[in-house]
Amino acid sequence: MKYKHIFFDLDHTLWDFDANAEESLTELYGYFRLESMAIGSFSQFYQIYLNHNKLLWSRYEKGYISVEELKWRRMWRTLLDFKIADEKLAKDMSEYFLQLLPTKKKVFDYTYEILEYLTDKNYSLHLITNGFEKTQRLKLNSSDLLKYFTHIVTSECSNSVKPKKEIFEFALNKAKCKNEEGIMIGDNPEADIFGALNAGMDAVFVNYTNEKCDTFPTYTIKNLKELETIL
Repeated sequence: MKYKHIFFDLDHTLWDFDANAEESLTELYGYFRLESMAIGSFSQFYQIYLNHNKLLWSRYEKGYISVEELKWRRMWRTLLDFKIADEKLAKDMSEYFLQLLPTKKKVFDYTYEILEYLTDKNYSLHLITNGFEKTQRLKLNSSDLLKYFTHIVTSECSNSVKPKKEIFEFALNKAKCKNEEGIMIGDNPEADIFGALNAGMDAVFVNYTNEKCDTFPTYTIKNLKELETIL
């Protein structure tokens, strides 16, 4: 068996971040009565939030902003687009969202089946995630995923973020795993695939959306079930 340790990304790979975030933001929209503030329909609010969230995550991953700035500024910028300059409201919305989001349970098809399959084959399973320590652990608990993983490496505990080499080296050291014995599985061509390859690991690109990938993954799959043909 070539690989002994399997490193998964969490959000967008196992845990269905988009579905869970939309459910949480729907509840947030109602809780703060945003429609009464002339914010428009939920779909307008949601699309604008997604755009700001994506841009700010990119800035966070490049080291331009802190975790704390990311958390509330995505709400702040969304409100500004509706001409609402209320920093306290943005911070209250951020806090509510981060309490609600990790309680959601939606995962991608075959998530539990493949984790059971890999566990039965005696692979050691770990996570490498750019998410926040407390939030990611709550997600894992809520969705009953925690029991499958030996080590959970977040950007906070490693003081690094994917695709930087340091977070992968931190995870390999923690798992006592040689580069060639580990394989990374994720959905993000830059953060997961380029990051792993750059750290000397093989990588599986989980391409749910038929996205173009210029980073030349070791393997490409369209769903988690296909991992059975590799591992």
